[in-house]
Amino acid sequence: MENKVVEKSKQVVRIAPGWLLKKLSNRQFLMVGAVIVGLWAGLTAVLLKVSVHYIQAVLQSFGQHNNWLYLVSPTLGILSTYLFIRFILGGELLKGTYHVLFAIAKKSSFIPQKEIFAHFATSALTVGLGGSAGLESPIVQTGSAIGSTFASFFPIGYRDRTLLLACGAAAGIATAFNAPIAGVLFALEVLLVDISISAFIPLLIAGATGALCSKIILAEDILLSFKQVSNFDYHNVPYYILLGIGCGLLSVFYLNAFHKAETIFAKSLKTTFVKMIVGCLLLGGLIMIFPALFGEGYSSIIALARFQPDELFAGSLLQDFFLHSKWTLGIAVFLIGFIKVFAVSFTLNAGGNGGNFAPALFVGACLGFSFAFLLNISGLAHLPISNFCLVAMAGLLTGIFHSPLTGIFLIAEITGGYDLIIPLMLVSALSTAVSRYLNPNSLDVQKLKEREHSVSINKDTHVLSALSLKGFIETDFVTVQLHSSLRTLVEAIAQSKRNIFPVIDERGDLVGIIILEDIREIMFNTSLYDTVSVDQLMQKPVVMATVNDDMSSIMEKFDKSAAWSIPVLDDGKYKGFISKSRVFSNYREKLKNE
Repeated sequence: MENKVVEKSKQVVRIAPGWLLKKLSNRQFLMVGAVIVGLWAGLTAVLLKVSVHYIQAVLQSFGQHNNWLYLVSPTLGILSTYLFIRFILGGELLKGTYHVLFAIAKKSSFIPQKEIFAHFATSALTVGLGGSAGLESPIVQTGSAIGSTFASFFPIGYRDRTLLLACGAAAGIATAFNAPIAGVLFALEVLLVDISISAFIPLLIAGATGALCSKIILAEDILLSFKQVSNFDYHNVPYYILLGIGCGLLSVFYLNAFHKAETIFAKSLKTTFVKMIVGCLLLGGLIMIFPALFGEGYSSIIALARFQPDELFAGSLLQDFFLHSKWTLGIAVFLIGFIKVFAVSFTLNAGGNGGNFAPALFVGACLGFSFAFLLNISGLAHLPISNFCLVAMAGLLTGIFHSPLTGIFLIAEITGGYDLIIPLMLVSALSTAVSRYLNPNSLDVQKLKEREHSVSINKDTHVLSALSLKGFIETDFVTVQLHSSLRTLVEAIAQSKRNIFPVIDERGDLVGIIILEDIREIMFNTSLYDTVSVDQLMQKPVVMATVNDDMSSIMEKFDKSAAWSIPVLDDGKYKGFISKSRVFSNYREKLKNE
């Protein structure tokens, strides 16, 4: 009897999604899905934020009289994260938002279901116990996994599945900051570029749902919220311009330093255990000197915006030195922001899980504070410190992630208005321009390129990137040896249905090609059969491809060379040809199915 009930339940689960899709139009389904995904992702993000806030509150109450806790606690968090990944997750966890980009571009927006709880648990352990990283990247990955998992229950296509994935990410960011517009813009700028107005509506619904979860459940002290914002003074525009350029330069430093530290850990420290020890010791040492590096750092951001910088150095081994004068205080605040990138890198490379979203805001707040504070005490200006902290936060965020709209509207929403919209636009635009000029790739795109992945998120290029070069290599071309005679070539022509003949040497390397049209006049002249050799008739290929090229670069080679067939090599060895017509045929078919 029980077996029949179980079997019937499974049958209902299989049939129900298709039945629901038949009852609802595509638009209705996406709206219902956006609410469900937004609510699911929002509640998950709320639970994560509350858990981390509670753990850190307990730790900081003990840490006021026990400085050694700052050294031990992050180590326990990273060790716990490592053990969870190894024994619960089977030793594998895809860290970083760039994995979501890769899933969208290369895996048809399918994300493993375990990602729903994996990032929640590991980031709570890492950041809650003091790891110097942010929760937003794990929240985005968790929300994306929720959207992808929900979509997997229904027989829908890539486009709708990607949209529901993005709804989960938008709801996560909206919940984390109680900023629905910023959540939607994050999904559009970072995850999606090919979006229609009809698809925009589910993102809005998901973002609003996530923000409602935040508004109803989360206390204000858990969220970033600023009320003390001065009116914009156009006389300060030159200083905002300087700040925008400074944000761009510091963003480039952040990107380069983060990647450099990651490379050093990967190359110099061979085992996971050694990486953990070194990373935890370095992180603990930094936190002992700069307690503000403990955790996400949102309390420090609020302290700076409220002009309470002393709080950043409470419990520091060098507290008296940093607070010795206003000049040392201003420089020390900038130094904390400068060092934050290394603290984040040590946390993640030691085995912890977190992201760079919150650290970007932290570094921006430190830069904005020190910039305005030092100018004020020098007598050169009288700048509103809170405003410069907030605007610089947007500047660093946009410079690191190349997402200006997200930065602008995030700060506008957490300040409760648009009083700073002009300096936000100015600083974000300048920071993004400087960052892109000096470092064309954002943090996530750079990580993808380091792993030899090239992705594009809009529909057309997604379809192209989903095609594999190896599936298009045609090997039915008859090859001829380099020093063969015309007679041998003619015999090869008689056996082939192709009009191109690759010429290879004794090692199998491609040295040239012969095109039938070029030798048509002499191939019937039998007197030349034994006097003319292949190396006299061949020509160098205009362009060549390798088996590791992605389809985007292949299509670029077709466009630049105007060729219809390109030889493909593997370590110089001839493998076959790829045909433009065949690629186009498969591309059109896949595009139609998508």
